Amino acid sequence: MKLSENQKKLIKTIVGAAIYLLAILTRREGSPLSLATFLVAYFIIGGDVLWRAVRNILRGKVFDENFLMGLATVGAFIVGDFAEAVAVMLFYQVGELFQDYAVDQSRASIASLMNIRPDYANVQRGDLLEKVDPDEVKVDEIIVIKPGERVPLDAVVLGGSSSIDTSALTGESLPRDVDAGDALLSGCINISGLLTARVTKEYGESTVSKILDLVENAGNKKSESEHFITKFAAVYTPAVVIIAVLLALIPPLFVPGATFRDWIYRGLIFLVISCPCALVMSIPLSFFGGIGGASRRGILVKGSNYLEALAQTEIVVFDKTGTLTKGVFAVQKVVPEGISESQLLEFAAYVESYSNHPISVSLKKAYQKPIDSARIRDVEEISGHGVTAHVDGKTIAAGNAKLMRRLGVAFEEPEDVIGTVVHVAQDGVYRGYIVIADEIKDDAAFAIQELKAANIKQTVMLTGDAKKIGERVASQLGMDSVYTELLPVDKVAKVEELIAQKSPRGKLAFVGDGINDAPVLARADIGIAMGGLGSDAAIEAADIVIMTDEPSKLATAIRVSQKTLRIVKENITFALLVKGVVLLLGAMGIASMWAAIFADVGVAILAILNAIRMLNVKKLK
Repeated sequence: MKLSENQKKLIKTIVGAAIYLLAILTRREGSPLSLATFLVAYFIIGGDVLWRAVRNILRGKVFDENFLMGLATVGAFIVGDFAEAVAVMLFYQVGELFQDYAVDQSRASIASLMNIRPDYANVQRGDLLEKVDPDEVKVDEIIVIKPGERVPLDAVVLGGSSSIDTSALTGESLPRDVDAGDALLSGCINISGLLTARVTKEYGESTVSKILDLVENAGNKKSESEHFITKFAAVYTPAVVIIAVLLALIPPLFVPGATFRDWIYRGLIFLVISCPCALVMSIPLSFFGGIGGASRRGILVKGSNYLEALAQTEIVVFDKTGTLTKGVFAVQKVVPEGISESQLLEFAAYVESYSNHPISVSLKKAYQKPIDSARIRDVEEISGHGVTAHVDGKTIAAGNAKLMRRLGVAFEEPEDVIGTVVHVAQDGVYRGYIVIADEIKDDAAFAIQELKAANIKQTVMLTGDAKKIGERVASQLGMDSVYTELLPVDKVAKVEELIAQKSPRGKLAFVGDGINDAPVLARADIGIAMGGLGSDAAIEAADIVIMTDEPSKLATAIRVSQKTLRIVKENITFALLVKGVVLLLGAMGIASMWAAIFADVGVAILAILNAIRMLNVKKLK
């Protein structure tokens, strides 16, 4: 089995740490064997750091964190503090290992996880039905989509009627009925009837191809902030190196009685003190403490850069279905005419009892009683309309308005109803209607309140749903704005517009759960997936995953981020303040090696203890 780079680095660090422990336990002053053991541990642990420093120097990039780590640890060896030299490099590598392992995981596998790519198309050529690659199908060719097959290309229905599962594109779990003349989007699944359709776009221009392309390339638009240590080292490293050299060479030339030996020793102590051990350990450990604390709350953060960015969020954009709503349709309203509510629900549940359609499932669930199949006969499903059956000798029909008109049933369509309406007729007489709609998650409204309390400037909802439904949900939740009837491409474009509205340092976070959300998750500054029920593609494309499917956890994640940054700033301020004081004392010859060790290892330990506070996420204020 081939090991990954992170696995190789982990093994190397563990081996080096074991040798280092052996060197400490067998250490003897002045022993060449003891020195050799420390050197072996040093080169195993930090050999790649030294190599990067040398390589960067040859490329003209002298002053970076690799150079400073190498120079400081070599300086520690020169002054005879072998254990300190190896320990500094070990701690540095552990921090780097954690950072590398959790941050910026490859998204190359996103497309392979997305099952919307069609494998083939059934093309009608002459009297033959040929199974070919979608790339080989031309515009205006006739394709046949059988029940259970994925629509291979964008097309228009010529014949047949069926229900289409559009959840992969719109995020909606409720199937859409299609008849002759209706448009088909590639990537959808034909549920029931046989469809004949005319291709309107080649595969490269089809909806499914565009979604896959967006997922694979949207990540390239993400700006990556330079690592703090690298930016810090760009100024800090040359400054301390130049000061150390000047400290070692100038005083002996101008100060009476000063010797090169004493001042070179001071210069080396200066370098040991200046080693950024506290920073290179406490910064990643603070972030990973925050990541660990967030995970205890059911929030998976894929890297410290995303946790840092979360604290700067100004705009939060939500998908609707499966994110703010449960994505499970349920009976919301029963309106009978001439019969009781229970009788109306019973008629609907019985006539729909043989179907696994989401509407049928919700009706049977609302009925809450066993279905006696002996009472039912002559069940007929009329594709795109509904179902008829004989229940206790009565002819019951349940379906949409088209079914009522087809059967000649007199009825009035209800106004201002939000959701799917199931009309019911008994022996040709209208008996009322049942409204079925998605349910808002229990903590969705609380989530929006918490986000506003966390100083989020704008909350936005994007949905492929109808305008009336989207606006109702947004109003109930207290959203600032809502955009409806959007395809994935439209969502990406809308996020681009919103990104242009934020401040230069502000971030936009998008929260979604479906395959259709993967492109916009990748495009947003921070992509957040509802992981418990969300698709693999959304989870892979996201930077943060809420494993419990609770929208309110987003506000928790933001508070974890803010606390993490507060601790990071405390550690940076403390480390630089102590090092600054001890550096000054070292230059004056007052600070000893013990002071240097405290300024390096001691400050690092205190910073680590402060960073460990992030594991306590009960107190986030």
